[in-house]
Amino acid sequence: LHWVRAYLRFHDLRHPAELAGAEVQAFLSWLANEGQVAPGTHRQALSALLFLYQKVLRLDLPWMADIGRPRTEKRLPVVLGVDEVARVLAQLDAHAQAQGGTAHGLVGRLLYGTGMRLLEGLRLRVKDIEFDRRAVIVREGKGFKDRVVMLPAVLEAPLRQQLERARQVWQQD
Repeated sequence: LHWVRAYLRFHDLRHPAELAGAEVQAFLSWLANEGQVAPGTHRQALSALLFLYQKVLRLDLPWMADIGRPRTEKRLPVVLGVDEVARVLAQLDAHAQAQGGTAHGLVGRLLYGTGMRLLEGLRLRVKDIEFDRRAVIVREGKGFKDRVVMLPAVLEAPLRQQLERARQVWQQD
């Protein structure tokens, strides 16, 4: 209803049966250019107008199939190369050693090896790592959903060492 009202107001409240493809195109062009709406919003407005003409007014006009639909650009994610990942992990290791620990590099490797997001990795708890199943349980990830990711074999020993260090600190506390 919103888009039909906007369409009718755009054309000075003329009856939609009096309007043709040129008027629909003018409205949609106005939305895109003046309104600067997103492609999804543009498609929604077009769908509302097609519904109006086809289902409400029961008009099957030939120009309906010729109306252009906006396309969203497919964006490829930026992925680091092997050398770039190695340099990032080396910097994390250097930073961790300067701070007197190893957790930064381990977290970086865990994120890279499992595909977890940063906050997912930082929220991990001891009970979330299952060495026997070689799995990591990610709780309340994106969309507040839980999931299980594979634990890379090369991280098993460093994780066990980190957990032992954490256990020792806990006992001292």
